[in-house]
Amino acid sequence: MEILKSIGFKKHLMTAISFFLPIVVASGFLLAIGNMMDGVTIESFTDGFSFADTMTTMGGYGLGLLPMIVSCAISYSIADKPGIAPGLITGMTASGIGAGFLGGMVGGYLSGLVVIGLTAGIKVPKWMDGLMPTLVLPFLSSFIGGLVMYYVIGTPINWITEMVTGYLSNLDTSSLFLYGAVIGVLSSIDYGGAINKVVFAFVFALFSEGIYEPITVLILASMVTPFGLSIAYFLGKIIRKNIFNRQEIDTLKTAFPMGICQITEGCFPIVLNDLARNVIATGVGGAVGGGLSMLWGADSRIPASGMFAVATMTRPWAFIGALLAGSFVTGITILLLKKPVDPNAEIIQEEKEEEDISWDDLTIS
Repeated sequence: MEILKSIGFKKHLMTAISFFLPIVVASGFLLAIGNMMDGVTIESFTDGFSFADTMTTMGGYGLGLLPMIVSCAISYSIADKPGIAPGLITGMTASGIGAGFLGGMVGGYLSGLVVIGLTAGIKVPKWMDGLMPTLVLPFLSSFIGGLVMYYVIGTPINWITEMVTGYLSNLDTSSLFLYGAVIGVLSSIDYGGAINKVVFAFVFALFSEGIYEPITVLILASMVTPFGLSIAYFLGKIIRKNIFNRQEIDTLKTAFPMGICQITEGCFPIVLNDLARNVIATGVGGAVGGGLSMLWGADSRIPASGMFAVATMTRPWAFIGALLAGSFVTGITILLLKKPVDPNAEIIQEEKEEEDISWDDLTIS
């Protein structure tokens, strides 16, 4: 664990996610729209092509670049500009040998650390300082990173990827629900925080290999809290048990539309007022929704965007049904856990005045 902390594993992974997520979403939408219009990948521009074909092809280009993008982003995060060239080349090497997204991610850490090591280890005359970031470091780090990818880590990564994807593709019904429930809990309980991001990296690796169900669970789990709290409010009106104060009710007016777009942060003012009970309700709802989503085969072809991803799914009913089930469970759980409050009551914040310092009690011995 200390080694991972010193490398800054999580920090660099977060940087990579922020880099490639917009590219993936754009590419996924292009591919989905093209596929819905019966587009095919353009093999030769001399044979003619349709508008749908251009959409499908552009989307495929973007998704095909993912190993390079994630490798470059991680390497850049570790080593700054000198890490860009080796990150790109090592990522393309990972893509070329079939190591995919996981290979690109490993290649990014490899490239960045090689650059850092070379920077610390190579001493050059003063007149060569300008050549280090433009010639020496890019060449040597790309050379080393590419060779290590080809001869050392490429084959094991391929083997691991094939083993995991093969295993998940052959899960039985009970296992599907269990895996979906686990992903749902881990994706939801920290409301888009560090645990969610780590799970995202794992399920996105599966997504890049054509297994779409796990990342669909993550999308759903990120929406369970705003949907569930909104359902709790309306159920509370029906059974005459209100659990939200005036400020929290106002928060729901923005939290729900943000939740439609898979933005959980709008719920923070409510969640932080009673963190323990909200985490329990979110975890239970995320488990139920995630398990059903995986069991029913909801399969988003883009890794984010909330309800907008439904248009890319072959089983949109599965996602909507699982989302409603998980949200209702979240809403009912939070209603059972929390005590009723007066919705019109003002929130009184006590402000303690600092006592004046009395110099009369000061003694000098």
